[in-house]
Amino acid sequence: VQLVESGGGLVQPGGSLRLSCAASGFTFSSYDMIWHRQAPGKERELVAAITSAGGSTNYADSVKDRFTISRDNAKNTVYLQMNSLKPEDTAVYSCNARRALLGGKRDYWGQGTQVTVSS
Repeated sequence: VQLVESGGGLVQPGGSLRLSCAASGFTFSSYDMIWHRQAPGKERELVAAITSAGGSTNYADSVKDRFTISRDNAKNTVYLQMNSLKPEDTAVYSCNARRALLGGKRDYWGQGTQVTVSS
């Protein structure tokens, strides 16, 4: 099982980035996908989530109307389009595949990609 994030980097405030997370080794289309982030000294927070078929999305209040999560099940990839970036968006962004199981859940995690918003 692999989840490989890409697309992070350094961007100026107000700029945009598009993160990608390529999945392999499991049935991607059966898993909800979640983007999390963790800034230095802070707890990890859920940024955005999308259901397995892509029919429903959910966002943290701090990124609503700025970030968009999407997925392409034919390419086994989930995306996070980030617009109007702010310095407080600086964090390591990780993707997470989650599937509810009887009595619990199964999670897979990527290693993360650094996003730095600074002038």
